[in-house]
Amino acid sequence: MHMRKILERDKTVFGFEFFPPRTDREWDALTDRMQTFEALEPSIVSVTYGAGGSTRTKTHALVCHIAENTSLDPIPHITCVGHSKEEITTILQSYADAGIDNILSLRGDTPKNGIENSDFEHAADLVSFIREFPGASFGIGVAGFPEGHPETPNRLLQMEHLKAKVDCGVDWICSQLFFDNASFYDWIERCELAGITTPTFAGIMPITSIAGMRRMAELAGGANFPAKLQRRLYRFQEDADAVAKIGTSWAAEQCADLLDNQVRGIHFFTMNKSTATEDIYSSLGVSSGSKLRNSH
Repeated sequence: MHMRKILERDKTVFGFEFFPPRTDREWDALTDRMQTFEALEPSIVSVTYGAGGSTRTKTHALVCHIAENTSLDPIPHITCVGHSKEEITTILQSYADAGIDNILSLRGDTPKNGIENSDFEHAADLVSFIREFPGASFGIGVAGFPEGHPETPNRLLQMEHLKAKVDCGVDWICSQLFFDNASFYDWIERCELAGITTPTFAGIMPITSIAGMRRMAELAGGANFPAKLQRRLYRFQEDADAVAKIGTSWAAEQCADLLDNQVRGIHFFTMNKSTATEDIYSSLGVSSGSKLRNSH
């Protein structure tokens, strides 16, 4: 379903993010878990795409598997770093042929070898290219960074970059993960000041281990880990179960507050695991996304 129709249908959009499994064992584990995700009835699910298209084939395989074998509505990520226009055209056509309605358009990380060889300099260029694609009319989403992007420390310039993407024709914005809702709300206000009123989904990733928190800090440069959260986690750092419960509880508190403030959507970075997401749904009293759909 095109994102515009999803936004008309759902008062609150719930989404899950998966990454393509690297091994057959991981693939089986994720596909076995799909029934659990289906039972939560999210509005959408998205599938990540590695730097320079390093998981391109696996991303496509997982997206098609979800589309063909589940009731979930998959949205593939596409990055433009390291790709030619011809390659992106081929990818878009393959998704159009598979009946995929939406694309999350990203610039992507520079490959570790530093070689890009890309026809696209910015995500805005990719958004424009997708918008003009003759094979289908995709819903297009982009990423936003409430607490800043490590490559663009100038926050005013960063907002200009987001505005440039939006002006090319964007249907929704998905935020980078954050742990301080005040930062997210302030960012939304700054977006409005810049003339950005595109529906925006809050990116939420529950912390399930101290090591996981440190990986997040490395991958999501700029993300702030509030002292109050760190204090809770380190108090029980020798107890893995307690750390996971604290991280999930914090994310649940974030989600409850976001819903109270009528956030347009919440997108969970699941790391291909369902337990924390299930626990958060339960704490919110949301057994399925249908409970937060508009009545007609």
